[in-house]
Amino acid sequence: MHLLTLEPSFAAWHRVARRALQAEWAWDTVLWEDASDSQLALGLLDETPASVAQAAVSAPTYSVPKAFMDMARTVACHRSAHRWSLLYRVLWRITHGEHHLLKVAVDPDVHELHTMEKSVRRDVHKMRAFVRFREVVHEGQVLYVAWFEPQHHILELNAPFFIDRFAGMQWSILTPERCLHWDGVKATYTPGVSRHEAPTGDAMESLWLQYYAHIFNPARVKTHAMLAEMPMKYWRNLPEAAIIPTLLEQASPRVEVMMERSHALQSQLKEAHPADVPNTNDLEVLRDAAATCKACPLYKDATQTVFGEGHVSAEIVFLGEQPGDQEDLAGKPFVGPAGRLLDQALQEAGIDRETCYVTNAVKHFKWKRQGKRRLHQTPVQAEIHACKPWWRAELAIIKPRILVCLGATAARTVLEHAVKIGDVRGEFMETTWCEKTLVTVHPSSLLRQPDPEIRAEEMARFVADLKLVARALASR
Repeated sequence: MHLLTLEPSFAAWHRVARRALQAEWAWDTVLWEDASDSQLALGLLDETPASVAQAAVSAPTYSVPKAFMDMARTVACHRSAHRWSLLYRVLWRITHGEHHLLKVAVDPDVHELHTMEKSVRRDVHKMRAFVRFREVVHEGQVLYVAWFEPQHHILELNAPFFIDRFAGMQWSILTPERCLHWDGVKATYTPGVSRHEAPTGDAMESLWLQYYAHIFNPARVKTHAMLAEMPMKYWRNLPEAAIIPTLLEQASPRVEVMMERSHALQSQLKEAHPADVPNTNDLEVLRDAAATCKACPLYKDATQTVFGEGHVSAEIVFLGEQPGDQEDLAGKPFVGPAGRLLDQALQEAGIDRETCYVTNAVKHFKWKRQGKRRLHQTPVQAEIHACKPWWRAELAIIKPRILVCLGATAARTVLEHAVKIGDVRGEFMETTWCEKTLVTVHPSSLLRQPDPEIRAEEMARFVADLKLVARALASR
């Protein structure tokens, strides 16, 4: 019987197993054991025993399937001390008459290998899913530290994933057995530490908890599946674990509220249909007809229809999304903060608003109550579709030379497909409704920009888009 002591790693097992195989040591004549920490620390370990090396000098070499080597590399990370003898037994069988052994799934040895491989891969996945870095300031330098307790020896196997994912950070992953450190250039390993040496929280953790609570979908909660994918043994290391019980308690009531809202919305949308627009060339007749429009449910909560405004022979038409709070009360488009910003931009671009026509894709204000305020809500496709005949009729009467779509909703309804503003901005396109159609941002998007410098830059871009319109109009 031969006793082989080795460093617990795939590379070490591979070297020793190859020599033992060349020495023709049958699997049942070899005992395998992991080296102790003291042997590794004192350098007392010889991974290629002299007896193996001498016997293997003139021994034949064997061809081993790549599938086995890949599996062995993963199984070598398993915590079971039995893994080395199992791997060598399967290796011996493959090289001594059973070359296609891995294809025999019902073989007990093959089945055990697959089970161990699956367990290691699952642990790898859990580590990637549940490692949480916390910010630590050490000697004025920002570092990120995480604590994890793997089931198997997977730290080195997982290292490339974390290095690639967080290459620009300096971080450490601490485990009870080994610790991995990345300084932005190279990875190093140190002995394991106890859990109390890991940080317990940082300023970013509260933001993460807010985000997690926000994305938590009560309608998709399956407690058994959650526990299967996120076993409770990981919970103590996860910041979000503290709020999961509360979120689960609230799940059922939240689902009921969501269902009620969904049914109400579906009921409302069933009422939506394309508006019945009169066949007329008179803009005032069109305006009067729109005042009583009930093509979609938005009229129920709006103060009034907000129709377009401007000269009937205008050469430029601006199409926005929908009226806002002040427009709803005044009955005129673009008279609130966004309208005043549009006026300023038009003035800087050299365009007189009095010579233009301004309107919206949706003629009623869609809103929700928050305290005493009425907050804007984006119209859904059914509501936009119901209102489409109105702005089409406006364009048919005015026949503008240039149509400017302000924002994504206006662009989508005109181009009849979803678009990213940045992809089509600043380019004149020919559409069914106008020979020259330009897409730009809605002025309300500038008002939502909190950074003054960025807001000024975006305002300059908006004015530049309008100057394109002014130049196009002047080049007739």
